[in-house]
Order: sequence, then C-alpha cells, then structure tokens
Amino acid sequence: MSYVKDPSLAEQGRLNLEIAEKRMGALMHLKGIFEKEKPFAGLTIGMALHVTKETGILVRTLVAGGAKVAITGCNPLSTQDDIVAALAEEKDTLVWAYKGESSEDYYKFLNAVIDTKPHIIIDDGCDLVTEIHTKHPALLSEMIGGCEETTTGIVRLHAMQKENVLKIPMIAVNDNKTKHLMDNYYGTGQSTFDGILRSTNLLIAGKTVVVIGYGSCGKGVAMRAQGLGAQVIVTEVDNFAALQALMDGHRVMKMEDAASVGDLFITVSGNLHVIRYEHMEKMKDAAVLANSGHFNHEIDIDTLESKASRKRRVRHYLDEYLMKSGRVIYIAGEGRLVNLASAEGHPSEVMSLSFCGQALSCKYLVDNKGKLPSEVITLPPNIDDYIAGLQLVAMDTAIDELTPEQVKYLGSWQEGT
Repeated sequence: MSYVKDPSLAEQGRLNLEIAEKRMGALMHLKGIFEKEKPFAGLTIGMALHVTKETGILVRTLVAGGAKVAITGCNPLSTQDDIVAALAEEKDTLVWAYKGESSEDYYKFLNAVIDTKPHIIIDDGCDLVTEIHTKHPALLSEMIGGCEETTTGIVRLHAMQKENVLKIPMIAVNDNKTKHLMDNYYGTGQSTFDGILRSTNLLIAGKTVVVIGYGSCGKGVAMRAQGLGAQVIVTEVDNFAALQALMDGHRVMKMEDAASVGDLFITVSGNLHVIRYEHMEKMKDAAVLANSGHFNHEIDIDTLESKASRKRRVRHYLDEYLMKSGRVIYIAGEGRLVNLASAEGHPSEVMSLSFCGQALSCKYLVDNKGKLPSEVITLPPNIDDYIAGLQLVAMDTAIDELTPEQVKYLGSWQEGT
C-alpha cells in the first residue's frame, strides 16, 4: 500500500508528468522499445530516487518494460507530492514518499521498498544499497544487481568494494558521459540557481560567489554564476581541479580566505563540513549559504544552530541565523539539495539522458544476469554513445558519418607524416 500525503494533488501530478514526457524524447523512445520487448517481465525494481516528474517518467518506462516498481525518496526534501499522488494511481507502481519526511519515515519507506524483495535496485546516494547490505543480507542472493545515480553514492560503493562487502553488481550510472558531463554540469548549474533564486530573490550580478568543489557539478555552478554576472571564487583540495578553475578564469583560494569575501557560498564537494563555523564567523552580514551536494552535512549546520542566538524561517526554505556578533547568515533549503528543496530539480531534458542510463543499466543487468562480478561497473561506451544519439534525434540534430576510407584510416597505423 502506497503512502500519499495528499491524494488531491494527483491531477496536478498527471499534468506535470505530461509536460515532462514532451521534453524527454530520448527516454520516451526507450519506453516504446521496452513496451514491445518487455525486458523486465516478472521482475520487481526497487528505487530510492528523488520523486520528481522526471523520475515518474522513468517509473513509467520500467513498468512499460514489464516491471513492477516500488519507489521511495532519497532525500527528505526532494519529493514532489503531486507526483507521488499521481504515481500511486498507476498500475504496477507502489510509492512511499512526501516532502519533509522525518528521519523515521525516511528509513521506514526505504524498508517498505525492500519488503517488496526487488530483483534490481536503483539508488541515489547508496542508502538503499547500505540498508539492504547491513540489515537484509538474505535478499542479496536473489538480486540481479543495481544502479547508482550520483557521485556521492559511487564513492560509498567504491568504499564497500574496497572492504569486500559489496555483494551484488552495481552499475555506476554517474560514470556515463551522458550523466556526469550533462546532468551534473548543465543540470546542477541551472537548477542550483533556480533553487537559490526562489528562496532568496538575490541579484547574482556583481556578487562574489564562492563555489566549494570543482568537479562536474562545481564547474556547472561556476559557469552559471559567471554567466549571471558574478565574480567566482573556487575552493578545492585537488591540485588539477584547482588548476582547471584557475584556467577557466576563476579565482582560487583557501576557504578560510574566501569566507570573508563571498556573498553567496555554494557547496558541491560531496564531503563533510566544507563550510564550518569558523568560516561562518568571518562571513559578511547577510551572506547566503546553499548546498547542491547529495547530503546535508557539507555545511556544518548543527554547530551553527547550537551557537546562533536565533533562528527563524524568513522566506520559502530560507532560514536566518543571528550570530552573536549581530550579523545574520542565511541558509537556503535547510542545507539539503537546494535545487530540489527550494525548486524542482534538474530540467526534464537533461534528466532524460540520466534516466536513459538508468533504464539501459537495468536492461544490461538482466541481459548479463549471473555473469557480472559484485563490483562497481561502468556501462560499455557504445551504450553511452547510443544514449547521446537518442538525445540528438530528440533535439532534431544530425551529425556526419565516417566514410569507409576514414574508418580504414582510423583503424590503421602505417600512414604517418
């Protein structure tokens, strides 16, 4: 039995799903193929993803392929309640989620998905994988494998593999070029500022924006900040990433130095406490802090709450903290994924690419059942290329093809200067 906070939102959810379908041509192409081939007939797929309109189209795609789908959220603030209400009415679909979940409900819903005994799991952040491995290991022998959506989850999976505790094949969807160079870069950049602007209505032009972390997500955020007229400072711990940021025209400095300079701070590091209270003490009055990393511990909000003189909600998912110095600091989206807590997440077009990766990963697991090691696996490059081709068709774009002479040349070594 699904959990739906407000069933009256179902009609709005259906409308949003309808709009998403129009913008997710690549995934809709796969849905058509799956409807004919039924690659998931007789299988249950358990999911812990952001329950958004885009995820709803992935659910429909898997159901079209013959699967029964059980889904919950992967972040307490990322669920769209209208989508939950709509999905709960659809065939072969169970859903447990609501925006603002308590920690108790979050894990209760994860276990509701696990109770369906899924053959394949799709995770975002590795919480579902961890819960099964630590508390339901008896299910692992019957599982075909799983897929992980995000950078943070893949870091955790590699840690599991290193300790020899990973017991099923897990496909690192984030390793696809059509994921981390599209979703992370273009999606995170745009949706992060969508969330920040909905919470703050801040003018970005003329501000100093500090981006903490310069991976694919950080690059996308910095690019959008620069495009909106901001001066960008990047903080990093990786030499090459810092060098890239410098070559891209950004200032690079330590966080302890950037703290007193920035107007807006955005964490995209995937790490713990990259903004600490010692940094907050140096910040300007009315500095804004936001996070677009998966978990809500990139900003040390616990220490801030213990030391602030006052906390109050002043706008849509914008909390004001009064420091003992008399200055205030604003936290957008409670320090969780600001693009989902304060806005609607990535645009449908870019999520179509990511979810093609998820759908084809599930098919790859089925096609190679029993043949894959219990390790973190990257999809073959030809599948990634196929996804990119689907998106080009969806965008009505044609590209050249190699001539036979060019194919021969690229496969030879004799010709030189």
